[in-house]
Amino acid sequence: MSDDYEARLQAWVGRELVARRPGQDPVNVPMIRHWVEAMEDANPVYLDEDAAKATGRDGVVAPASMIQAWTMRGYAATVRPSTEPSGFDELVALLGEGGYTSVVATDSELEFERELVPGDHVSVEEHVESISPEKKTGLGAGRFVSTVKTYRDASGEVVATQRWRTLRFRPADKPAPEKPKALRPRPAVNPDNAFWFEAAREHRLVIQRCADCKSLRHPPGPCCPQCGSFAWDTVESSGEGHVYTFTVNHHPRHPAFDYPLVVAVVELAEGTRLIANMTGVEPADVEVGMPVVLDWIDPDPDLSLPVFRPAAHKER
Repeated sequence: MSDDYEARLQAWVGRELVARRPGQDPVNVPMIRHWVEAMEDANPVYLDEDAAKATGRDGVVAPASMIQAWTMRGYAATVRPSTEPSGFDELVALLGEGGYTSVVATDSELEFERELVPGDHVSVEEHVESISPEKKTGLGAGRFVSTVKTYRDASGEVVATQRWRTLRFRPADKPAPEKPKALRPRPAVNPDNAFWFEAAREHRLVIQRCADCKSLRHPPGPCCPQCGSFAWDTVESSGEGHVYTFTVNHHPRHPAFDYPLVVAVVELAEGTRLIANMTGVEPADVEVGMPVVLDWIDPDPDLSLPVFRPAAHKER
């Protein structure tokens, strides 16, 4: 950082960050009740007059930890903030100029001068106490900015102070994590075709065969379309065949696939046909009648699928 930038930052030390701002409402019992119920704080001095007086107090008091709650801007001011830039906005812009665009709170120290009671109207103002030189942290290079919030009652007497420290840091460059590839859509496995997918997991391409008339069929089914028999077994395909027809998919796109995607109807040497992807070939080079051989892909640990690639001359 240049000396000029450092001087501009340090010029903020001691300056007003937030002008004195009164809370929207005075200290009141309903808000105290909401707070202690949310915090599950059963101390009776917050809601029970008799219990409070028994401790020497004049009546109920507000929990000390509520000090910030009495000066919060409220919902409307949060969603529709003032268009007038504050000292806080100016300091954040200056820190952003140095690349300190991220923030994390580090600690808060509170000192209480007296307890607040119903009817107290609290205001808050904030000043910059210190801005550290640039430090190296696990989050990145940054500066610790310490401010002091002073809480006063309606007469201007200090009721509490809060030293608030944040780290404004320059995020360390991190390589973007590689996005895991989406899983392929799951096949619809049922009792009639489960045997086929189980064989595929072993990288075996099987074809269902009627046990009576010996005709082959695919896709698998419970009954032979030739003779009506429900008895069947399987034969293992040689994995050789040719492209019967094909299409090249461009849209719609699914994140599990690489495009353009060649989807072919392959006629196996055994005579049955199945739909599978083509691999090892450019879409423009695929032809009807092209000799192909079986290959396998394992998109994820639970799925193995047959694909086909062009057959080399010796494989033909």
